[in-house]
Amino acid sequence: MEKNTERKTCVLGVAGGSASGKTTIIRKVQEYFGEDIAVISHDNYYKAHDEMPFEERCRLNYDHPDSFESERMAKDVQKLILGQAIDMPTYDYRNHNRAKETIRIEPKTVIIMEGILILENRRLRDLMDIKIYVDTDADERLIRRIKRDMRERARSIESIITQYSSTVKPMHEEFVEPSKRYADIIIPRGGENRPGIDMLITYLNKKLGA
Repeated sequence: MEKNTERKTCVLGVAGGSASGKTTIIRKVQEYFGEDIAVISHDNYYKAHDEMPFEERCRLNYDHPDSFESERMAKDVQKLILGQAIDMPTYDYRNHNRAKETIRIEPKTVIIMEGILILENRRLRDLMDIKIYVDTDADERLIRRIKRDMRERARSIESIITQYSSTVKPMHEEFVEPSKRYADIIIPRGGENRPGIDMLITYLNKKLGA
């Protein structure tokens, strides 16, 4: 299917450390633009490990770039840009594996790519019209992560802290934080930074000719 040249599409990349406030910022953008937004999360493209026992899957490093099928995500976003619907994979955090279900995503005017490592990957970066990095204090991110994973992912505080120390923090320092240099806009304090969010919405309106 050829791209409809009359259809304006803006691809926004929202990156930042785990629990930095990416979801809050995306929610604010969704509130403004309504239903004409498609959100594509990098987490949905974690590789499947059906052959691996649960105990081994629990020990995998999920914060390394090789943990994702980034090329598949890039192809899916490209299809959306061209006006084609996609079937986005889903991920089961409790079982640490890809789920069988998929989510049908229709083309929208605003496409948001979200994830800790989306700016680290050049193939994904090249699809973005604007690149955002959400910069939040490390202690605040850890507190948020503990609360979120205990509430939403049925995890123990011990497992959360162990994972944070062994993979999340080291990978943040090696891959996530350095990717900040690719950002067009850095938003400190995440969803609490209303002026930063307003600036982002203003840019999107300008990009779309609103």
